[in-house]
Amino acid sequence: MTLRSRSLQRGLLFRVSLVVTLFAIASCGGLSAQEIASGFEMPEPAAEVADSNSRADASLDSASSSQVISGTRRLTDIVKSGGPLMIPIGICSFILVVFVFERLIGLRKGRIIPGPFTKRFLEQLRDGDLDREMALQLCERDKSPMANVFKAGVLKWGRSAVEIEQSVLDEGERSSNHLRRYLRLINGVATVCPLLGLLGTVLGMIHAFDSIATVSSATTDPKALIATGISQALLTTAAGLSVAIPALIAYIFFCSRVDKHVMEIDELGMKVVNLISAEAILERDPARQAA
Repeated sequence: MTLRSRSLQRGLLFRVSLVVTLFAIASCGGLSAQEIASGFEMPEPAAEVADSNSRADASLDSASSSQVISGTRRLTDIVKSGGPLMIPIGICSFILVVFVFERLIGLRKGRIIPGPFTKRFLEQLRDGDLDREMALQLCERDKSPMANVFKAGVLKWGRSAVEIEQSVLDEGERSSNHLRRYLRLINGVATVCPLLGLLGTVLGMIHAFDSIATVSSATTDPKALIATGISQALLTTAAGLSVAIPALIAYIFFCSRVDKHVMEIDELGMKVVNLISAEAILERDPARQAA
């Protein structure tokens, strides 16, 4: 027998032994160390078998009961369990959704500070391509808050920088008040909803303890009655917080966006003041200053 055939046989035997070993390990994977050492499966005691069977049956019963409860526990049932104060909380949630979407649309930068209009307007003023009448027509055509601020400054064309700046600041204040509309309503929802939830919880607890006082302990378990009453009473608090937390987040977000827009409007308004004030006109026209 040649050296090559011997090496082939040894390799084949190694592969077969490796496969057998892996199969044995896999088949013994579910056994304990004592079972592997003895080579036989250790039978479970009868008590342990009965105990495991009872635990399995209990787990199946609890799973089926939880499925039944989750299937029958609908949103309408939860709302009814929460009591009458769930109705105003639901109305507040509807108001919150409506005005959050309205502010998301109304506070877009393209509606407040239109980029093409602002850039073109300032460039034409800087190049001297606009006079007072043409600038007013452009502002009236755009009708954005930024255009209203520009219009307030253009109406004071050629006057002192202090007078034009005051006019721009006044219009900027009016625009900021317009941008902040409905934010107080959102803040009101964030403030009122937790109070409604707390009131519902207090009323529910009062009702639960009154029920405990009037029901006989021989017919009804007081512990179950207390747990049911407290669970139903806390639903209003959970509902109120579920509405108030998003409302507070939305209020903070919109306030920061309004502040950012107002700062940018003031900055752009000052650029217009520096372009159309009497001091700026005299600086660009030395002949007029000499006259």
